[in-house]
Amino acid sequence: MIKRAFECFRQLNINCVAFLAVLPLFVFTFMFVIGPLIYMLVLSFLQRAEVWGIVNKFTFKNYMDIFEPVYLKTFIESFKLAITTTILIMIIGYPFGYFMAKLDAKWKKRMMLLIFIPFWTSSLIRLYGWIIIFRANGILDKLLMALNITEEPLKLLYTYPAVVVGMIYVLLPFMIFSVYSSAEKLDWSLVEAARDLGASSMQAFFTISLKLTLPGLLSGVVLTFIPSMGLFFIADILGGNKVVLVGNLIQEQLMKAHNWPFAAALSVVLMILTSVMIYIYRRISNVKELEGLV
Repeated sequence: MIKRAFECFRQLNINCVAFLAVLPLFVFTFMFVIGPLIYMLVLSFLQRAEVWGIVNKFTFKNYMDIFEPVYLKTFIESFKLAITTTILIMIIGYPFGYFMAKLDAKWKKRMMLLIFIPFWTSSLIRLYGWIIIFRANGILDKLLMALNITEEPLKLLYTYPAVVVGMIYVLLPFMIFSVYSSAEKLDWSLVEAARDLGASSMQAFFTISLKLTLPGLLSGVVLTFIPSMGLFFIADILGGNKVVLVGNLIQEQLMKAHNWPFAAALSVVLMILTSVMIYIYRRISNVKELEGLV
């Protein structure tokens, strides 16, 4: 690549100009994407030093340690939390994005603005707002006691449901906009034709609308499932030490235990799991495209 760049400097033509235009992108990708991934993969097969740093000695121990019950349980709990979060986000986000696509242009802009406004503030600050809501004698407790639903303050903060709410709050917009972008392109005349042919509203939805908006739904699932396994700061803020995700485990190995090879191994496994999810999404999407062509 470097040799070709020097040749392009000597004799400029259209192909060389195009190559030089994309060369910074290749350099950036290698330095900040491919390079760190290779380093992380190599590091995961090295040994931890007795006190600090690493030892350049090949080993599979870091990957074998992941199968210890305490670490394997963390992966399982993270997977369960990701599934729970994704299902709840689907239940909330799909109808929101679907019906938002049916609004007129003026209300679409207003709804988008309401969804975008929280992004103007740091996610950490917004999560600390949930602490004010969930803490004992907080806003939620006072509201529930005022409505005579509860008689004493609830212990909602630093619990599993609090973490789930935090995950939903942070990731819900990704599902809404994924479904919205797909539903906005939907040909509503097909739904009307199904209704004219005798289909009920539910039948028209499941046979026409849901199938045509499925790519957007699958995109939202990927954009919510993958981050929910590694958003350790949400578990730290709203779950305390009671909810530990893979991201929390990686942070602990890096910052406290200083076991960088094991943290790299955990990161590689997490990356493989997310890659599998993306591969499944691509396969399902390709199948749906072929069915659409048929």
